[in-house]
Amino acid sequence: MNQEKTTAEIYLAGGCFWGVEAYFEMIPGVEFVTAGYANGKTENPSYEDLLYRDTGHAETVHVVYDPRIMPLDILLQYYFRIIDPTSLNKQGNDMGTQYRTGIYYTNDNELPVIEKELAKLQKEYQKPLQIEVKLLVRYDLAEEYHQDYLAKNPGGYCHIDLSLAEDLIIPVYEKPDARTISDKLTEEQFNVTQKNGTEPPFANEYWDFFEEGIYVDVVTGEPLFSSLDKFESGCGWPSFSQPIKDEVIVDKVDNSFNMTRTEVRSRSGDSHLGHVFEDGPKELGGLRYCINSAAIRFIPRDKLTEEGYGYLLGLFQP
Repeated sequence: MNQEKTTAEIYLAGGCFWGVEAYFEMIPGVEFVTAGYANGKTENPSYEDLLYRDTGHAETVHVVYDPRIMPLDILLQYYFRIIDPTSLNKQGNDMGTQYRTGIYYTNDNELPVIEKELAKLQKEYQKPLQIEVKLLVRYDLAEEYHQDYLAKNPGGYCHIDLSLAEDLIIPVYEKPDARTISDKLTEEQFNVTQKNGTEPPFANEYWDFFEEGIYVDVVTGEPLFSSLDKFESGCGWPSFSQPIKDEVIVDKVDNSFNMTRTEVRSRSGDSHLGHVFEDGPKELGGLRYCINSAAIRFIPRDKLTEEGYGYLLGLFQP
């Protein structure tokens, strides 16, 4: 009986592999990581070979991950966080060809994804990127003392900020064209998201709904809020203390109805969501994101992977 493959692999070089290995072990959906030497000129190199014998290997980590939880494009965005992509043969305090940056793939189908993410990254820099992209030729495990080095040596040398692994990456979701939006949405959803409408209080889908999961933009599917931040406010609309991440929400001054309020819209879809007020629970930060149910769709925790949001499962882990 054939079983569907649930793992994929990628090989990433980003300077000293001690910190890179520890970093990727913290990323949701990553199943295991090893430290090794990639694409050199000799077989079974030693660490000293890289340093003194110009063998051409790069210190590299082998990342095995579940693409249902952590898609390759998002995994690469985590990788870009910890490197200087315009630096040639130097990361942190380490210099030499063995410390070059590189993405080494084993499946040709991965190359378009890699190239697309690199093209997006290049737009952020004036200098050309110095990330080597090649098919993996060979990979040799590094010596045992290099494996899980930082776990064995707490406080050991690390050139990257490991806390970056805990900072969620929410990709930008594509907004459909106007015809698709019109066909996709109900009349009420269209009125709220596209015409800045407001649904009635206490007569909408999520005002008293508190199951565990996330809420996404009905237009684009972009994750916006989590049940972890939802609270009963008594206002008759869904209320949240904060978005999943600040960047997915855009604030705008709203002077309609002879009032000055702060409107909140979705980043990718520019959907009208509701308003944010400063009368929320102090213990939760003091804000109340008052959101129209018609602007959001709920996805239960146990459906996140199935619906392509597996990378957010970490939100609900203790």
